[in-house]
Amino acid sequence: MSTHAMSTSATSTASAVAGNSRKLPSLPPATLTKWLRDMHLIREFEVRCMQSYQEKKIGGFCHVYIGQEAVAVGCTQAVRPEDPIITAYRDHGHALARGMTSRACMAEMYGKVGGCAKGKGGSMHMFDRPNNLYGGHGIVGAQTPLGTGLAFATKYEDEVINGGKNRRVTLCFLGDGAVNQGAFYETMNLAGLFDIPVIFIVENNGYSMGTAINRGTTMSHDLCIKGRAHGLKEATIDGMDVVAVYNEMHALAEWCRENSRPAIVDMKCYRYKGHSMSDPRKYRTREEEERHEANDPIGKFERVLADHGVINDATIKEIMAGCREEVRDALQFSNESPEPPLSDLYTDVFVEPWGPFTGSSQPEFTGGATNVCGFRATDGKEGLV
Repeated sequence: MSTHAMSTSATSTASAVAGNSRKLPSLPPATLTKWLRDMHLIREFEVRCMQSYQEKKIGGFCHVYIGQEAVAVGCTQAVRPEDPIITAYRDHGHALARGMTSRACMAEMYGKVGGCAKGKGGSMHMFDRPNNLYGGHGIVGAQTPLGTGLAFATKYEDEVINGGKNRRVTLCFLGDGAVNQGAFYETMNLAGLFDIPVIFIVENNGYSMGTAINRGTTMSHDLCIKGRAHGLKEATIDGMDVVAVYNEMHALAEWCRENSRPAIVDMKCYRYKGHSMSDPRKYRTREEEERHEANDPIGKFERVLADHGVINDATIKEIMAGCREEVRDALQFSNESPEPPLSDLYTDVFVEPWGPFTGSSQPEFTGGATNVCGFRATDGKEGLV
């Protein structure tokens, strides 16, 4: 299947028409065009990941993001670069949307030294500290207490260390299956109790692996009720419409930032492929998939931009060609990047040297500088993150 098949051949649906009539945010045309490019880049990257997995160049688990591109792009654009982001294991899209290079992302998929975690993390552990992306986490729901900890740290830094007002908000992504994890409820309780500026974004694609959400989750038609019990502000957003995601997430993030309060989002979306590369998708029909593919977020956004005179067919072709070239370059880089040496088994275990272990260092794509228990300066003072 070509990277653009679902965005150009799909028949317009009622949802797509509604998206076409949506008013664009007051942003420069170049910014809106970049959103489209980011979505195309994620789609192209994931298609080539699927091919590389089938060629056995990528091992282990591989969860592609095809169909959910509007969520990662809209959410990351709705917040500031200094706002932390943390997510689960379907994380390649978030990494690319946040600014990780295709080379660092693909090399990590290949388990090579040139990857963002020097090949030690793989598909489920994308990490980009310079862009405030704190993973990629493979244990279901484990990122929710970590994300709340990040938000607590930034609030403490802003208000206590720097003696000012909270100025950051943390985005914590999770799948709809993770809402049933006990740690998530403990986390929401603490976030509500301590006024922690974290937004829990439930990427509700309708399935927990192969189980339909209404078979495994109570009140599946209204996931925001999970946070309502803890006093979280809430929003239900159409995750197949990047404009809707941006508009509503930007307003919510600014409210959480100003009031230093948590929120929960029921982000309605759909993954076009299986839970992972080993999933044959026998639990849903092809008719269901085609119905959702007709509401493809990339094609919908192309029509919106074209209707407002921001792009034309030539622009789309240029974007697609550029994305294909970038991902081809990433594949070549990943093929040529060396395997991690056996000596690397004794590095990056602890931040500081401990016993036989030699401490941590930054990966190649950030410059490879030593990173021993470092703190980032904020407003002239040392910060926590």
